Amino acid sequence: MDIERQTAGVWTTYGAHQLTVCPDLPEIERWDWGITDTGPGIEALGDVTGLRVLDLGSGLGRHAARLAALGAEVTAVDASPTQHERALTRYPHTRGLHFICADAVAHLQEAAPYDLIYSINGLPYLDPNRLLPALANAIKPGGRLLFSALHTNSAGAGPSTAVAPRSEDLRLPGTTQKHPVHMWVLTPQLWEDLLIEHGLTLEKATAIDEPQPGNQASYRLYEVRRPQRVPSRQRTSTPPPPRAFVGVGVIMHGPDGVLLGQHRRGTFELPGGSVEPGETFAEAAVRELYEEAGIVADVADTVVLGTLLARVGDIVRVTVPVLVTRWSGVPLQCEETIGAWKFWPRDALPQPLFVPSAQCLTAWDPTLRIDHAPAGFLAYKAADRA
Repeated sequence: MDIERQTAGVWTTYGAHQLTVCPDLPEIERWDWGITDTGPGIEALGDVTGLRVLDLGSGLGRHAARLAALGAEVTAVDASPTQHERALTRYPHTRGLHFICADAVAHLQEAAPYDLIYSINGLPYLDPNRLLPALANAIKPGGRLLFSALHTNSAGAGPSTAVAPRSEDLRLPGTTQKHPVHMWVLTPQLWEDLLIEHGLTLEKATAIDEPQPGNQASYRLYEVRRPQRVPSRQRTSTPPPPRAFVGVGVIMHGPDGVLLGQHRRGTFELPGGSVEPGETFAEAAVRELYEEAGIVADVADTVVLGTLLARVGDIVRVTVPVLVTRWSGVPLQCEETIGAWKFWPRDALPQPLFVPSAQCLTAWDPTLRIDHAPAGFLAYKAADRA
């Protein structure tokens, strides 16, 4: 993160320089991904009309403005205050275009998922191990990510074979001043491995080479898709202890979606936990909701949906999904095991889901595109719910 802050500082210096010299840059006519007068162009994005689009590392904002003019709803994020100032000055009132000065990962974690995210040479300035988990869940299932990344610099230095940053020089336009910045310049195979690790699919990688003789610069355009279906996994390979084989999963669905929190082991999950002796399923759900998220609900405002039976090793796990229809309070981080709670749209659930939570969600709504281990579900009749 310190390396990223240093690089953001260099871009702030770059933006301050550009604010001073005020270069007369035309609007984008021919779209490129790092090297002018080369392909592919804007066609790689497809039809953007009506899409929610995110530009990561947007700089002056000319590419974002082009997409807004084509009917997209574009958010342009840059961590540099001076770059942000340049963009706001140039496009103060452009319909469908919104500029945000923020750390990319912080924005991705807070924003509603996007249909399309793209970055023109901006993504490699961020640690992929920090960026990609947030990026994967900021794309709607079925949505796309396109980003260009340096492959070989102008001096002929090729990509690294390890996921580690290296120093490159950023030159201030119109000067001989060079500032070192850190970038993750990786082989296509490393990029693909990282994308797969975070649940994304690389559909195409295109070489973009500098046509000018003597300049060995080369980029790659990566076209990526998030699969339509949301995967799930166990937190660990260890089966649950026998004392914890009966539990509840609490489903809270509001205007902004379903409440989920991220466990310290990486899975996203519903509030819930073990049923204590003497409790009904509804009472356990109300208690767990308060203990884990600080939300207050009444047993009368719950619906016990049924029983899920699944085998984990030699343990038969019984999970009961409980729908809470009314509550008070806002979600709080009440336990160390669960990070910040967030409401996620049903059509853009995060990944990977915790298997019991995934099973509860598909028992509640069978149309959800979630993959999980099989579980037998016995739905309760209204008279059976307790």
